[in-house]
Amino acid sequence: MAKQYSRTQRIGDQMQRELALLIQREIKDPRLGLVTITAVDVTRDLSHARVYTTVMGKDSPDEIKQNLDILKEAAGFLRMQLGKAMKLRTVPQLQFVYDASIRRGAELSALIERAVTEDRKHED
Repeated sequence: MAKQYSRTQRIGDQMQRELALLIQREIKDPRLGLVTITAVDVTRDLSHARVYTTVMGKDSPDEIKQNLDILKEAAGFLRMQLGKAMKLRTVPQLQFVYDASIRRGAELSALIERAVTEDRKHED
C-alpha cells in the first residue's frame, strides 16, 4: 500500500533536493562550509519554508552562525533560482535553521558505546 503524502511534503522534498544542488553549485562564498540540507518544512499556504541545515566538520557556534548568516544573505537568490527550477506560482520565503540532531545522535551513539564497553569490562 502506497503512503499518502501531502502536497506540502512533496514540495518540501523537492525543495530539499533543489536547494542542495543550488547551494553546492551556485554559492561561491569561500567561507561557506560543506552544508547539508536535512529537511524542509513548508507551511500549508506555501508562504514560508523552514530549511534545516547542518555543516559538516564545523561544530563551534561561531562557525555555525557564520554559515547560517551566509545562507540567510543568499536566501533571496536561492528563492529566485527555486522559482525557476520548480515552476511554482509562489515560492516560499526561506528561513535557514541549524539542525543539531545529527550531532546529538553521534553524541548519544558515543555514550551508548562507552556504556557497552564499561559493561563488558565489568562482566570480565
